[in-house]
Amino acid sequence: MLSDQELKFLEELGRQKVQFMIVGLAAAAMQGAPVVTQDLGLWFKDLADSGIRKALRKVGGAYVPPIGLHPPVFAGKAVKLFDVVIHMHGLEEFEKEAQTSLWISLGRFKVRVLPLERIIESKKATGREKDKLVLSVLADALVAIRERTRGRRAQGKKRRDQR
Repeated sequence: MLSDQELKFLEELGRQKVQFMIVGLAAAAMQGAPVVTQDLGLWFKDLADSGIRKALRKVGGAYVPPIGLHPPVFAGKAVKLFDVVIHMHGLEEFEKEAQTSLWISLGRFKVRVLPLERIIESKKATGREKDKLVLSVLADALVAIRERTRGRRAQGKKRRDQR
């Protein structure tokens, strides 16, 4: 569950027309996968977008640029949950992945989310042990989601045919 300030930050990113998507296990959970995570990955089309800094200021956050081997981060209580993602292993560039992204509602607004299929591809490509451990859970969730979607489509077709 996101706090009011975290939601405000995401909503403000949308108001500022910042192109971003939620990725990783948080995105998988938003699609129904039975996983938990301690952070929410945000992948931006352009980290230099001034709308990011404007959204951060609205919630009392700040952008800390990369230093040496340390990636960029957001600082501040309202944005401590968010990880800045600068690269998604095994995937195309942001623009290409955005074409197949999903829009998921967070109350009054929607956010772009990386589809579960692409999350799985990225987790496979990283080769990290923690990612390997969750792959079977994500694959099972994908099967369940596809079956549920097929069932809804079949129900909708049945209703249309009955009219």
